[in-house]
Amino acid sequence: MAEKEERRLVPVKLDSYKPLREVVFETLREAIISGVLRPGERLMESQLAEELGVSRTPVREAIRKLELEGFVVMVPRKGAYVAGISLKDIADVFEVRAALESLATELAADRITEDELEELERNLVRMSEIIEKGEIDQLVECDKKFHDTLYRASRNRRLMQILSNLQDEVQRFRSVSLASPGRMRTALEEHRKVVEALADRDLARAKVLAWKHIENAENSLLEAVRNNEEVVSEREELV
Repeated sequence: MAEKEERRLVPVKLDSYKPLREVVFETLREAIISGVLRPGERLMESQLAEELGVSRTPVREAIRKLELEGFVVMVPRKGAYVAGISLKDIADVFEVRAALESLATELAADRITEDELEELERNLVRMSEIIEKGEIDQLVECDKKFHDTLYRASRNRRLMQILSNLQDEVQRFRSVSLASPGRMRTALEEHRKVVEALADRDLARAKVLAWKHIENAENSLLEAVRNNEEVVSEREELV
């Protein structure tokens, strides 16, 4: 497997359409989701400001907003930390995700276009190539694109939005799940079966396969992180 490079924050690029505080917020949020900022890591305003090339004010505002969204926890007399997640949190998120993603897949089996089916087929090929190289980061991104295409094919914008939000909650733990022995190839085969059901326009089979896929992903993640204190805590109050 390719050796993983140490990743750091880089100076933000100004967007003329967005306030600086919003750019900083989105940058830090993405850093948490992608694992650049890891669960339990302390967020030092001065250090983050220096790395992002901004003052401490937009960083402070971003941290407060991240706290409201559950990505950051404030510990009295200690400061801000990237939030961890409990096993119960994982179970709750995947319970909702399984129900909604199976619905999205059922709808997609009826509404998906030939172009979207082709997109999913190409994704399978790409995923297979990435697995051979053992590149977890690229596999995580490829996996996300697969599900995004599936959501889009449901033709239900509200459902797409809710599922995308759930994706953000689990995205920073996806690499942990996919790194489990054998999970990458199993996930690929599960994706392949879903695509076959979509191509056959088999709504019932597509729904069941999607539910099983999310259930298997949850089990793999729970097994992988149960003893990983950097990622998961048995407690409900987390850092």
